Amino acid sequence: MAPRANWKGFLRLSLVTCPVALYPATSDSEKISFNQINRNTGHRIKYTRVDADTGKEVASEDIMKGFKVDTDTYVEVTKEELENVALESTRTIEIDEFVQRDEIDPRYIIRPYYLRPDEKVGHDAFAVIRETIREMNKVAIGRVVLTSREHIIALEPLDKGLMGTLLRYPYEVRAEDEYFDEIQDVKVTKDMLDLARHIVDQKSGRFEPEKFEDQYETALADLINQKRAGKPIVAKERPRGENVVDLMEALRRSVGGAAAEIKASKKPTKRSRKAADGQKEMLMPIEGKKNKEAPAKKPAARLQQKSA
Repeated sequence: MAPRANWKGFLRLSLVTCPVALYPATSDSEKISFNQINRNTGHRIKYTRVDADTGKEVASEDIMKGFKVDTDTYVEVTKEELENVALESTRTIEIDEFVQRDEIDPRYIIRPYYLRPDEKVGHDAFAVIRETIREMNKVAIGRVVLTSREHIIALEPLDKGLMGTLLRYPYEVRAEDEYFDEIQDVKVTKDMLDLARHIVDQKSGRFEPEKFEDQYETALADLINQKRAGKPIVAKERPRGENVVDLMEALRRSVGGAAAEIKASKKPTKRSRKAADGQKEMLMPIEGKKNKEAPAKKPAARLQQKSA
């Protein structure tokens, strides 16, 4: 079942309008998550909202937003006042212009969404807008209000729907000058470039996300399984970075290393299958209260992972 829509409204291209719904295209729910607990009791930690001066807990209905002017002064803004800042993009994604995909700087990209018709009557208009964007081979740029903020959104066809990518405003992107100014100007020799290109050629391929495994997520699952089974936890040796003394020699050795990696990657492994399954079936099953105190003597079957 599709998740709940983050936003519902209208998509408009000039006089062509249709009702649409916006859904998150990504999810972190499959990742292992932790709660904070009291080391002495094992109980979960709860946080309360308290007045910074009196220390007393404040009820939800008494909490409002405030803009900090100086140390002790805030401009109070009510929910009703925020709602009165009515923007067209609160209910409508108006397509303002069309641009080439490669003109969008990756630094401006925030996150992807799926956009689809929200009512039966809007499919024809939606198809017209979608196929127009597809035929022109461009990206449609509009604006949408999400989480009380207006965002730029880039729309492009994806199968029968549209993918909407939220974009940052220029003031949200830091200039690279302050980070790159101190990088030394180094002349790279042709021999070094030739060796580096050879490594790139050996490692070149197609981007297939299913080939990659979230190794940290797997390590977390292994850690949790070992602790639940009562096994001792042994710290693994961390890889050490070494200073490169002879850059040419390092490049030559890398060429041979890249060839060995390619040869090894052609062999099917259990890890690659696990990665293809989306990091599922990694955690031990949760036993009932009756078996809670019994030590795990046999390795338990792995089931669907759940957040801690």
